[in-house]
Amino acid sequence: MKTPRISVLATALLLAACGNADTNAGTNAGDATNEAAAPAAAAGTPAKTTANTGAFTAWKDPPAAPAVPSPAFFSHEVATFDEPWAMAFLPDGRLLVTEKKGRLKLYDIAANRTSEIAGVPAVDYGGQGGLGDVALHPQFAENHRVYLSYAEAGEGDTRGAALARAKLDLDADGNGGRLSDLQVIWRQVPKVTGQGHYSHRILFDRDGKLWLASGERQKFTPAQDMRANLGKVLRLNDDGTAAADNPFADKGGVTAQIWSLGPRNILGMAFDAQGRLWEVEHGPRGGDELNRVERGSNYGWPVVSWGNHYDGRDIPDHDTRPEFNAPEAWWNPVIAPAGFIIYSGDLFPYFKGNGFIGGVGSNSLVRIQFDGDNAREVERYDMGARIREVEQGPDGAIWLLQDGDGARLLKLTPAG
Repeated sequence: MKTPRISVLATALLLAACGNADTNAGTNAGDATNEAAAPAAAAGTPAKTTANTGAFTAWKDPPAAPAVPSPAFFSHEVATFDEPWAMAFLPDGRLLVTEKKGRLKLYDIAANRTSEIAGVPAVDYGGQGGLGDVALHPQFAENHRVYLSYAEAGEGDTRGAALARAKLDLDADGNGGRLSDLQVIWRQVPKVTGQGHYSHRILFDRDGKLWLASGERQKFTPAQDMRANLGKVLRLNDDGTAAADNPFADKGGVTAQIWSLGPRNILGMAFDAQGRLWEVEHGPRGGDELNRVERGSNYGWPVVSWGNHYDGRDIPDHDTRPEFNAPEAWWNPVIAPAGFIIYSGDLFPYFKGNGFIGGVGSNSLVRIQFDGDNAREVERYDMGARIREVEQGPDGAIWLLQDGDGARLLKLTPAG
């Protein structure tokens, strides 16, 4: 990982003077997230693998890991949802699933029963917007708090991501429930036009801090503007306030929320066993990235990228601007990442410590191997459909949500 050679704050404020472009021929109208879905693969069958087409940073082989069998897993269809975006397991093994149109579903795996949670905030549905991520508070067993991210309407034709927390009250019969005491604890600033690049991924760390990905909303330069929380990774307290020891806490306002800056559209975040945070994000035309998130670092969007604008205009490569933090791995052609875990279970001993990225454009599950700060793709499993979300279950199984209407919830189990 490169170390920034100039002040991140000085660079960001200088670049902010370039303005906050509202439209640009390089918007993501051609993003792989908007490609037509491929036919779904049959459930209960081993996944096929495809050749690695990514481009990666320098690599040193890590210590030998258990051999991965072939096939590595079987895929089983469990349920279906309409435009699901994220999921989170409750302590009792039931599953919360968000649907973009603004529905929060409760799925009882043992009973094969789906019900709905009432009290979800109104969402601005359209494009990439709607109900987004769901996460449980680290002390959920005591306080029953859940966190939801979503696209929220603003004045006129503007909108932005918001984060709410609420108490989850489940019905005694196990059939549904409701949210109570809902509070909006964070908002993207400023709200802007358009319906893309919200990001709004939520993650808690081992110390109870809340991490939030905030996309640059297809407006480019806000990612380098420290007066906006667009195009940033944010570190917050569980009530949405800025953590007191953040790198720019002394600046106050939304700047105090910022941990790092310069991502484009983060759609997956995960901590490794050492507590390091990694994120995956969409590039423009080419240049999807896997980054290790470091305190105060600037990842360079829209100044540098391994991709180019959709209209063909060049964007300088990362190696032309060493003051910006370059990705550990990148893809061209893109995989269109969505959903990301670093596996820590025992059900798949040969996957322990590996990352798994869902591919909405590549119709795949991408396996990542790590060696310290280095990372590379080592295998790509053809899932036959767009993969929107990846999650590890309580028993160590890997769970996937496909994208779109009638999307399947899949459980991956060892082939043996």
